[in-house]
Amino acid sequence: MTDRPLLSLDEHLCFAVYACARETMRLYRSFLEPHGLTFPQYMVLVALYELGACTVKALGERLYLDSGTLTPLLKRMQESGLVDRRRDANDERKMCVSLTEKGRALREELGAVPDCVKDQVDGLRDEEIVDLRARVRALLERIHRANEQLAGE
Repeated sequence: MTDRPLLSLDEHLCFAVYACARETMRLYRSFLEPHGLTFPQYMVLVALYELGACTVKALGERLYLDSGTLTPLLKRMQESGLVDRRRDANDERKMCVSLTEKGRALREELGAVPDCVKDQVDGLRDEEIVDLRARVRALLERIHRANEQLAGE
């Protein structure tokens, strides 16, 4: 441990990432509420559009969510008629999740959401989005590897 003074809030990278994520979710909320969706539900739908039917474990890995967070979210989405959850016929220990017709039908409507959000952010250009996304993804992967390493110790 060093004798360095504690960084101010604005000097913490974690705070900048955290606050940006919260503000981003808040902005998305305006465009998701008309569809009756929360931001985490939207992310589940986007992941399922990408993955197709899959296990809850695979979905959680894709979304960086543990089953304790994902299971109640999926239960609410099932109650809303957006997804279906069933035990794997070959392995009862596994839970599979798939989109319902209602969930699939939202895909086209939700396709406009990222552009609506982008239009609200003053001066955000496509090139900036590509660069920011790549840099944040790289940071995410590095942090994920560090967490995996710590968990293995």
